[in-house]
Amino acid sequence: MKRIVFLILAMLLVLTGCGGTTVESSYQQITQEEAKEMMDTQEVVILDVREQDEFDAGHIPGAVLLPVGTITEDTAAAVIDDLDTVVLVYCRSGNRSKTASQALADLGYTNVYEFGGINSWPYEIEE
Repeated sequence: MKRIVFLILAMLLVLTGCGGTTVESSYQQITQEEAKEMMDTQEVVILDVREQDEFDAGHIPGAVLLPVGTITEDTAAAVIDDLDTVVLVYCRSGNRSKTASQALADLGYTNVYEFGGINSWPYEIEE
C-alpha cells in the first residue's frame, strides 16, 4: 500500500514538473506626455487605430492609419516593417488602442506603447 501511494505521488510530481511556462506578449501603457517626448526624440511609428472618417477629421501629425478591426500580420507589416520598431498606438478614447496594442504584441511586435485617445491629446492635431 505504501508503495502504491509513493508511486502515485512520484507520478504527480513528475507530471506537474512537465508543465511548460508560457510567455505572454504584452504592451506598455504610457502617458500622453511620455508619448509626445518619444515622438520628439526618437524614430517611432505613430499608429492611429480609428476608422478612416475619424482619421480624416483630425489626427496626430505623422500618424498612419490602421483600423483596429483590420489588424493582421500582413496589414501590420505593411505599415510597421520591423517587429522591434517603437510603435505608439492611439484611438479616440483609449479603448480600441488597448485592443490594437495587444493584437500587435500578439503578432510579435516588441516595443508597443499605448497612450490613450486623441480626445484628450493636448498637442497639435492635423486635419
